Amino acid sequence: MKYIVMLGDGMADEPLEELGGRTPLEYARTPVLDSYAEKSEIGMVATIPEGMSPGSDTANLSVIGYNPREYYTGRSPLEALSIGVPMKDTDVALRCNIVTLSEEDVPYEERTIIDHSSGEISTEDAAVLLKAVADELQDDIYKFYVGTSYRHCLIWADGEVVPLTPPHDVLGQVIGQYLPADKKLREMQKRSYEILSAHPVNAERKKKGLNPANSLWFWGAGTKPALSPFYDKYKKRGVMISAVDLLKGIAVGAGIENKIVPGANGGLDTNYEGKAQAAVDALLKEGYDFAYIHLEAPDEMGHQGSVERKVQAIENMDGRILSLIREQMDASGEDYRLLVLPDHPTPIRLRTHVAAPVPYLLYDSSEPQEHSWHYNEKEAAASGKVIARGCDLMGYLFSR
Repeated sequence: MKYIVMLGDGMADEPLEELGGRTPLEYARTPVLDSYAEKSEIGMVATIPEGMSPGSDTANLSVIGYNPREYYTGRSPLEALSIGVPMKDTDVALRCNIVTLSEEDVPYEERTIIDHSSGEISTEDAAVLLKAVADELQDDIYKFYVGTSYRHCLIWADGEVVPLTPPHDVLGQVIGQYLPADKKLREMQKRSYEILSAHPVNAERKKKGLNPANSLWFWGAGTKPALSPFYDKYKKRGVMISAVDLLKGIAVGAGIENKIVPGANGGLDTNYEGKAQAAVDALLKEGYDFAYIHLEAPDEMGHQGSVERKVQAIENMDGRILSLIREQMDASGEDYRLLVLPDHPTPIRLRTHVAAPVPYLLYDSSEPQEHSWHYNEKEAAASGKVIARGCDLMGYLFSR
């Protein structure tokens, strides 16, 4: 038996008036998902433990089978694992976004956050900008490390895990009340604006009609993580296929191999087919038992507040990942179990994450079921099937 998880980050949503009272998942054309649903179990699963923040960090830890209450030490430390950042037990890692702030002539505190991803800036441009900041602000206490796209890392030697606000939670708002209370972090953010707003890379970006990447934003502080090996827990050899440092970091910590797919970038224009092929090859040619395919695009489109682009991301997952997986896995003759779900909802209305349960689909090629339902939030809830703890889902997947 082979096992596949298709994780559509932030794919779940609320009914939207512009979609005739349907969610993006209900509205999207998903013939492959529909055909799977007719032969599958569907239901709802709570991926976020009560009282914990509804982030992709806690949610994906849960889906991969690690109870966040036991294993979660912060988001940025997991990302630090992915990019090979050396961490001491006394270090604190912080996510360092490069964001877009408004450019009117007002004090830094009175600016508005426009874009948490600087228009999904390329890693190449972001690396140049981060170096410019590091050249002026880095010292023996604070060190910057380049990640992917807008997502980077700051290591604070002998630091504190201080409360910080995720930038995607306050899009469109004046930033003053959300800035770090820690004086040094606050001053570094302010100084980064002075450095980046005048940088030639941003002058070129504005000429091209792109959002300037004009400020750092710190969040997601945490200490060095320690995950128990995935193989020891489940006796399965797995691969992670993701463009996002967070998921790659979870994989590193769990001893799951990362498969790097050229052109996979976490955006709407990611290499969908490459992700699917990497999963199939790992299972059918390389002897792995388990593949976890993470697709960031639905979440990014939710943060952008774009109904059309979120629907497109879901349709791309269906037509360009799941269709290829179904074709090749069915042709192989191998039995397989496929689990499809979001990690959390990212409602268009809110443009940020919420902790509500999410719909899942579980297909078993060796025991196809017969139903007339479709895979979406409404019908999954109506099925009556509920998994109360997301961290139990992986064991459920591997139960046969």
